[in-house]
Amino acid sequence: MSEPTVTRRFSQALVETAARLGINLPAMAPGEERVRLDVHDALWVKLCAAGDDPLIGLQLALHLQVGHLDVAGLLLMSSETLGEALELYTEYHPIVSQGGEVWFHDVGDQVALCYAGHYEVCREPRAEMSLGCAMHLARWCSGGRFEAAAVEFRHAPLDREARYTDLLGCPVHFGAPEDRLLFHRDMLELPLIQANPALRDQLRELADQSLGRLGQRSFSVTVSELVHQHPQAGKDDIAALLAISGRHLSRKLAEEGFSFKHLRDRELQQLACRALERGDKIAGISAELGFSDESAFSRSFRRWTGMSPSQDRA
Repeated sequence: MSEPTVTRRFSQALVETAARLGINLPAMAPGEERVRLDVHDALWVKLCAAGDDPLIGLQLALHLQVGHLDVAGLLLMSSETLGEALELYTEYHPIVSQGGEVWFHDVGDQVALCYAGHYEVCREPRAEMSLGCAMHLARWCSGGRFEAAAVEFRHAPLDREARYTDLLGCPVHFGAPEDRLLFHRDMLELPLIQANPALRDQLRELADQSLGRLGQRSFSVTVSELVHQHPQAGKDDIAALLAISGRHLSRKLAEEGFSFKHLRDRELQQLACRALERGDKIAGISAELGFSDESAFSRSFRRWTGMSPSQDRA
């Protein structure tokens, strides 16, 4: 499989948006509809070097539009509710970029929309752009009714914390266990102003074709599904189910911008949160998910969510 890519429309949108912010970057050379991730990385290096605002990621986020996310953005816009849009966006995000991953899960009585970039180049501003863009588009698609409880970043603030609050319009926290946008569960039921089920279904067919061309669904999603079905299985066990070696599995996932540990953690976290919601005993959840004891499970759960299983249940 070829190396990870980003849709050219998204890379071009960064160049055009930067120009509106007074940052002039070299025009992108003509080419195919997708840009290699290393080329996109180089664009970010130029962007951060040319701009004098440490919060350039958030500034870009507030200027990006749904159409800049290609068919995935249009699919999000035509969904009936915000919850449906989130589910579709997490599934089809690779169309926009194979350099990162989006998912959501429960954190107490709230929902967390999370982002993880599989790169080190300009990681902090890119994480800020991704979550800032998600919140900006959620507000736009819901006619301004979407309200965030908080935005949380793993890194330390890049500028005065008050600027984050002014730009995002909600509390902002740092040193979090993951980069995420937090909101109350009832936000999932928000109707979207451009909802169009017929168009959504047509766009989903196009998105399936685009995703199929990337090969994204054929492997990383297959691995995720196997982990979900066999939560106690390790990398070599999952590889055996696919009739390949553990090393080959890691290499194929890396080609798509994923790691087995990250995929497995995500699936285990979802299973754990659902089990806690059902009222299952913590000891039983720990054993079901393959942890050596409750303490090991609690440590992992705290790393995932920032709280203990008992706190999450409370």
